Amino acid sequence: MSFNVALSGLNAAQLDLDVTSNNIANVNTVGFKESRAEFGDVFASSLLSSGRTQVGDGVLTQEVAQQFSQGALQFTENALDLAITGSGFFATVPDQTSNEFSFTRAGTFRLNEDNFVVNSNGDNLLGFPVNPDGSSSSVALSTTVPVRVPDSSGSPLPTSEVDLRFNLPAGDPGLDPTQFDPTDPSTFNAATSVTIFDSLGDSHVQTYYFINDIGAPNEWLVATSIDGQLVDITNSDGTDADPATATNVVGNAADGSLVTAGRLQFSSGGDFSGIQSADGLTSTNFTLQTEALGAGILLNGSDPAQNITIDFNLDPTGANPLEPTQFAANFEVTSLEQDGLPVGQLTGIDIGPDGLVRATFSNGTSEPIVRVALVRFANEQGLTQQSNTQWQESIISGEALAGEATTGTFGSINSSALEQSNVNLTTELVDLIVAQRNFQANSRALEINNQLNQTIIAIR
Repeated sequence: MSFNVALSGLNAAQLDLDVTSNNIANVNTVGFKESRAEFGDVFASSLLSSGRTQVGDGVLTQEVAQQFSQGALQFTENALDLAITGSGFFATVPDQTSNEFSFTRAGTFRLNEDNFVVNSNGDNLLGFPVNPDGSSSSVALSTTVPVRVPDSSGSPLPTSEVDLRFNLPAGDPGLDPTQFDPTDPSTFNAATSVTIFDSLGDSHVQTYYFINDIGAPNEWLVATSIDGQLVDITNSDGTDADPATATNVVGNAADGSLVTAGRLQFSSGGDFSGIQSADGLTSTNFTLQTEALGAGILLNGSDPAQNITIDFNLDPTGANPLEPTQFAANFEVTSLEQDGLPVGQLTGIDIGPDGLVRATFSNGTSEPIVRVALVRFANEQGLTQQSNTQWQESIISGEALAGEATTGTFGSINSSALEQSNVNLTTELVDLIVAQRNFQANSRALEINNQLNQTIIAIR
């Protein structure tokens, strides 16, 4: 029996060496979790044997237990490198239609030829679909989808409003509005331009012309053009104005036509006091509005109903220091902003601690794409270990429970970081020496047993 006892010790020492060697071999493997050989003694007895004199029967390997302690983080320059701080696993599938889930802590992800996020093994990273506000529509593992970075452009946004603030020079001479010519700077006092966008994302230049009305002190007419073509200002109720009957009109001396305009009114102290639309009525919302631009102005197939609201930021209380003024100073534009956006090209990907993936575009917009899914288990050590630092669900591990990062017991996701192996090389080298000594001691015990047997056999 002593042979069997020593042999079991050799087997145990050999397994301990194998486990320790495997840990050392994977000390630089991203997402690797070390294992520990756990042993138990073997003891067998019968009803008639004496427990006080019974000798054990050796050692037995109970389990090679995986240790899921946190590994150190290594930061990188790749936004698709992901690391989990805390509890959880990334979920992957071998292809877009598969339900064969694998789980990993290794976050070395990249884009494949179809812009899907995959790991070094080619498996697709899974995430939860999200609503436009970034909230997850479902957190069930069965509803996860492969994470894909969009290869399309960001949608354009047509300009609907231009915010305009300025100072008009009070000392400028009054001009005859009937002699206005957008090509002749001597027929208007000041002008400024802004780039606007139509529904297709095409850009256009909108120009504003300011004319100090010679017949009305402290009042200025404002006309506008798009790409050099004059555009009518509407009536106070938003309806199209007829230049033949409108109150605020400037003459287009270039072709002899009339163009409706707006009227800006200032107090004797230079403060902004009122706005009149084309019909001469006060604008109740303190803005002007152009006619629909599809009427021979935008001819590229964009939305013909698009018009531009010109907001002069008039504050009826007089408490707004940033509204237009008429002071004895040079013409100065203090603010000129529009709310349209051109077509945007993808410029980057941002992944937050909660796993929300946002695509950013060159037009300044960002859109939520998907939320990286995390999965946890009741018993992580019960997971079935696979190659490439992946695990699969087992009966012992319990069912996979999916959820969002930073919620409940789930950890957070670090973008541009990788979780290193949790192997402590110093500890493993010490364990290697101990396992070697155990192997040598059991080998010596086996050798002594052999010598004793040889001595007995040699007795005559």
